[in-house]
Parts: sequence; C-alpha cells; structure tokens
Amino acid sequence: MENNIYIYPAIFDYADDGISVEFPDLPGCLTCGFSDEEALYMAKDAMEGWLLFSSDCNEKIPTPTPLKNIKLEINQRAVLIDICLEKYQNENQLIKRTLTVPIWLNKIAEKEKINISQVLQNALKKQLNIMEN
Repeated sequence: MENNIYIYPAIFDYADDGISVEFPDLPGCLTCGFSDEEALYMAKDAMEGWLLFSSDCNEKIPTPTPLKNIKLEINQRAVLIDICLEKYQNENQLIKRTLTVPIWLNKIAEKEKINISQVLQNALKKQLNIMEN
C-alpha cells in the first residue's frame, strides 16, 4: 500500500452483550467492544497487529473488498478502518550499537546466560522513565 496506509472494511455485529468485529479480508482478525468507540479502538488495534504480523512474515497482504460488495445482516454495519504501519515498523527496528564492559563482568553475564542487549534496553527505559504498556 502507498505510504504503508491500509484501509479495510470491518463488520460491526451488534448484539445485546456488545459488538463483535470481523474483517472479511483478514482471516482470523476478530475483536469486540461494548460501545462503538471501544469496538473501533479494538478494531484498529486488531488490524494493526494482523498486518504487522503478516508483514513481518513476508506474507501477501490481501486486497480490501469494496464496501459495496460487503453483504450485511440486519444487525451489522460496515465500517472502514484505516491505519499507517510505517510508524510501527520504523519504531520497532533495531540498530546495532558497540559497547564496552569489563571482561570479568562479561564472563559472569555469559555464564548466567544474560541477554546484555535486553538488560541495556531495560536500563535505558528506566533511566529515561519510559513505561511500556
């Protein structure tokens, strides 16, 4: 897709206990919510995850079905959901950094099977007061 912007139809299925959401073009991409706002938020989140996973696995991204071709039941509505994957793909890319640690500390870390990259990431997040979801 151009500029990594994707727009897919989602089917909002209204029931007494909430709204279920499915994407006809994205097999297994399902979610739900108790209100329109929550269902929309969850739909965007589910679609992002589905597309990022498919992209990471180099799978073919399906062509969206036009809204006019979506068949609906009486309790359903079609909603277009749009996302931009570029920010997620770029933010999660890793870069290689060179660092120096004393040899004795490196030996202990290796013996304990400590992932130094992960420890460094955790320490940087703590130092920068970055909280993760």
